[in-house]
Amino acid sequence: MTLTPVITEFWDRPDLYTLAGYERTGGYRALRTALAMDPDAIISQVKDTGLRGRGGAGFPTGLKWSFVPQGDDKPHYLVVNADESEPGACKDVPIMIANPHALVEGVIISSFAIRASHAVIYIRGEVPEAIRRVALAVSEAEAAGHLGHNIHGSGFDLKVIVHSGAGAYICGEETALLDSLEGYRGQPRLKPPFPAVAGLYSAPTVVNNVETITNIPWIINNGVEWFRQFGTEKSPGFKVFAVSGHVRRPGIYEAPLGITMRELLDYAGGMRDGSEVKFWVPGGSSVPMLTADHLDVPLTYEAMVEAGTMLGTGTPMVFDQTVSVVKAVTRWLEFYKHESCGKCTPCREGTFWITGVLKQFENGEGNDPDLDLLNELCEQIMGRSFCALGDAAATPYPAAVKLFRDEFITATHTPVDQTFDPARSFVFSETALSEVGAR
Repeated sequence: MTLTPVITEFWDRPDLYTLAGYERTGGYRALRTALAMDPDAIISQVKDTGLRGRGGAGFPTGLKWSFVPQGDDKPHYLVVNADESEPGACKDVPIMIANPHALVEGVIISSFAIRASHAVIYIRGEVPEAIRRVALAVSEAEAAGHLGHNIHGSGFDLKVIVHSGAGAYICGEETALLDSLEGYRGQPRLKPPFPAVAGLYSAPTVVNNVETITNIPWIINNGVEWFRQFGTEKSPGFKVFAVSGHVRRPGIYEAPLGITMRELLDYAGGMRDGSEVKFWVPGGSSVPMLTADHLDVPLTYEAMVEAGTMLGTGTPMVFDQTVSVVKAVTRWLEFYKHESCGKCTPCREGTFWITGVLKQFENGEGNDPDLDLLNELCEQIMGRSFCALGDAAATPYPAAVKLFRDEFITATHTPVDQTFDPARSFVFSETALSEVGAR
């Protein structure tokens, strides 16, 4: 399967991030077309393309837009989730740096479709270059009349705000992001109600990923049939894949959904010298890992589920034989433990306990019963937390132990009959614990 540069087609042009450079590639032509359409027709067109959210969940975009109530006399908001921070995920930041005007044009069209007069692009604070370029694109679009009051005489008004986050992974969850925008600590909300009904400032809100919104100008320009010629029936379109790990040419590869990891590996130059695929994850660390036996599985939402994992953000990380599965999973769990907002017990306590047990295996102190204990802990977290962070933390281990159980066993030197001791697991000495008890 060949690469299909669409979003990335002109990334080699050094001035693409400017208004003049973007317009030379046909930029903002889709906006004028969209402003002449009925907003409901735009929603229907996006729905007919089958475009699915590119942020990880893969929810149908047009369907999400259709949930926004119309004629409710409430302000509507569009929020772009640009808080890309999943370990291994790096495709939204390059989009914002290379072609920010495509995102801005997509924001304007999407806002027009859902009747939103305000839009916010929430960008992770650790990527200042992306923030600068998107802010520049917004100011240039305003100066050119693409934003502001009565855009191109259509009667449509739109204000776009570029907001910098403070680096909290939890704010990648859409409702925690909304709380952050409102000035509160970023913590997920209980759903329902969903943002489409009660989102930002309790008003109807659509939250979409950067790559999702960036698809919109091409959909308006080229139509449904053009978009659906790429990909599969259930996973139509193209995808910006970010391949990283032990490959010769890590980077961005835009291809139709349905390409295999083996084909992406070929484009990435194959494994580095002397390496072979040990395991890989299709879309960030929050999806179950796969092995070399899965290299020919199509990278689609449905095929990945059948293989026991998820496509996620579509940012494959490839690991060779030099990597310890035990250490990799432990590092991921330490990340989730650190980034848990602490609001709900399953995630706050569960990530703490899972990490503690995994550290025992990393230190050569785990045993067979601990493997089952870890599975029980993951089962207790899965589906019981306020947001998907808990599920993400409960995901890496079950797949890892299923595929590499022997590696967990050989990592330990402890007799099999020794049971798990939580006091020893978390580095506290028995003396320290007795002193705490005495107090």
